[in-house]
Amino acid sequence: MRVSVGHLYPDYLNIYADRGNIAVLQERARARGHELEVVPMGLGGVVPDGVDLFYIGGGQDREQELVAGDLVTKGDALREAVAAGAAFLAVCGGYQLLGAFYRDRSGEELPGIGLLPLHTIAGERRMIGDVLLDCDWAGEKLAGFENHAGRTHLEAGAEPLGRVLAGHGNDGSSGYEGCRQGSVYGTYLHGPLLPRNPWFADRLLAAALAHRTGEDVELAPLTDELETEAHAVSAERARSRGGRH
Repeated sequence: MRVSVGHLYPDYLNIYADRGNIAVLQERARARGHELEVVPMGLGGVVPDGVDLFYIGGGQDREQELVAGDLVTKGDALREAVAAGAAFLAVCGGYQLLGAFYRDRSGEELPGIGLLPLHTIAGERRMIGDVLLDCDWAGEKLAGFENHAGRTHLEAGAEPLGRVLAGHGNDGSSGYEGCRQGSVYGTYLHGPLLPRNPWFADRLLAAALAHRTGEDVELAPLTDELETEAHAVSAERARSRGGRH
């Protein structure tokens, strides 16, 4: 089966090898006999029909400024696609732009598309290091790397992606990281994220396949020996070096 992934602004938002997340999805789809078609979505143009999973990576403030206005023009189509069952993963700068707005240190606000109930305000100090999250909603843990100055604030009732076991998370004080709503996930975790968290990659892939077929999909398990080792190493780094809440 062919699954379509809409990769938003791959030429601008690809800091810390975020593009590696796409490679993981392609390989895990191929291992089950599926094909992942990646559709680059740059500045200008429209959101294509038939996308099963959208992906947007992270970038510096300059890159966010370059794409924010264009992303707003795509906002209605993206919200409609998500309402129809498409999944979405947003990392760091892309995560911030899925909220209501991002306010930089000068006070200038970049508009978001309001796909997640949150907003972000730039802080004085960067929050850097390995992170470990408890995702009790999935019975799993996520390990990754954060490097951001933005303080993301979830609105009342918003669901975080996970509870911080080690690291800083959304704002360095709430004890939460990321945000999730249905099959839309936002996070600050780079690394890239999916190579060391195969369960999360498979959750996204299953959501994309469900959108394509109209039915829930159970993926055949993979060996994941290297992925499990990568997760363990990253988790231990977080426990030994990250801040704690």
